[in-house]
Amino acid sequence: MNINYFFEKLASNFGLGKIIKKPSRVSGGLTHKMYKITTDKSTYIIKLLNPNIMKRPTALGNFENADKYEELLKENNIDAIYSLKFNGKKLQMQDNQYFYVYDWYDGKSLKDCEIKKENCEKIGRVLSEIHNITLKKDIWKEKTKNINWQYYIDLAKDKKSPIYDMLFDKIDILNDSMNKGNEVVDKLPKYIAVCHNDLDSKNVLWLNDNFKIIDLECLGYSNPYLELFTLALCWSGYESCNVNFELFKVFINSYFENSKLSKKVNWEALYYANNGRLEWLEYNIKRSLLLETDSQEEQQLGISEVKETIDHIIYYHSLKDEILKNCK
Repeated sequence: MNINYFFEKLASNFGLGKIIKKPSRVSGGLTHKMYKITTDKSTYIIKLLNPNIMKRPTALGNFENADKYEELLKENNIDAIYSLKFNGKKLQMQDNQYFYVYDWYDGKSLKDCEIKKENCEKIGRVLSEIHNITLKKDIWKEKTKNINWQYYIDLAKDKKSPIYDMLFDKIDILNDSMNKGNEVVDKLPKYIAVCHNDLDSKNVLWLNDNFKIIDLECLGYSNPYLELFTLALCWSGYESCNVNFELFKVFINSYFENSKLSKKVNWEALYYANNGRLEWLEYNIKRSLLLETDSQEEQQLGISEVKETIDHIIYYHSLKDEILKNCK
């Protein structure tokens, strides 16, 4: 795809103005690609959705549902960057490429070493505000996972992939995490709410003390307790394998100060259920082995993410007792 021609055509077709600067790639996206374009009218971010993701039978419906929930957040004044509508729709397509358009926001995401108590307080509060919009008592049953790790390990060996050395001696911990997560699906708190489902620090942009949430395309109904647990870890240093439990407790306490939910819950069940990283690992194994893509760029990104995700799984396993102690 001629990217410059694509954006010139897009800007013209959607009334964004005439491009006056060469489109530039914006870093940060691990699944989709983002570009900044400047026209004689304004500056925009264009998010090009991963074509391999969009081939999935459920992908289009998931994005369209997320667009509806995005409007719900907007109606409730949640601070976020909302995708622009054209002809009454948010999700657009040109030349067989799905994309979203956003107004440019001159903020930046925080690295783990930059996150302070005030950040955790604010994100804990806004997370509860998001959950409160649609919170209801109902059964939310996490899907059990059935990933054949040995198959991928054998395939990685046959293909002489660098991920083989990352995986072959981790099969016990991977199966243990998966099996124990499957065992607790009936023990999770019986609540559901619309959740962001990807609200880690890379998806919040800060401008001084103000922030905007981005990447709303994962919005959907989930268990609010599980999202809280996951994000309290992410915002306290989990991504760099260095959890600050003071920040962890600040995040949780800020959430419950503003939530309709009770803090009395089975935290151990939440600990084991918090294994969505296994699906992220499988996705990146597939990228690494070129099972769902033929892109060398995607393959290299997959290899990098496999290594990082394995490190997170091992670190998380080692931290169980300390995590549960600080949930109370």
